Amino acid sequence: MNITLFAAGILSIIVGLVHSILGEFLIFKKLRDGTVIPTMATAPLREKNIRILWATWHIASFFGWALGAMLIKISISGFSDSAIIVQYTGVAMFLAGILVLISTKARHPGWVGLCGVAILCWLA
Repeated sequence: MNITLFAAGILSIIVGLVHSILGEFLIFKKLRDGTVIPTMATAPLREKNIRILWATWHIASFFGWALGAMLIKISISGFSDSAIIVQYTGVAMFLAGILVLISTKARHPGWVGLCGVAILCWLA
């Protein structure tokens, strides 16, 4: 078993989980009116914008979980062609981390987790 790759998978799942939970409490909780999907518009956004932002927010978490599960599976059993998957996952996570770093001026901690997954992928 590749421990470094396993750690990258676990970290990816944790980052996705924290992303969804904190998003719900810090952002979307204020935009709910007793519904599961936030619907309260806030200028300049309309209800349809809030709904798609909420969905997109959680889609990012789902992708993080899927990538994490894939990395864990590869770390345990290995695939004959897994190196390219691990490399591309590392590149995607690194680019996402850099995007968060630059766009938030390093104020959002998500870049640390995303770049951490990338580094672990590259070290695996």
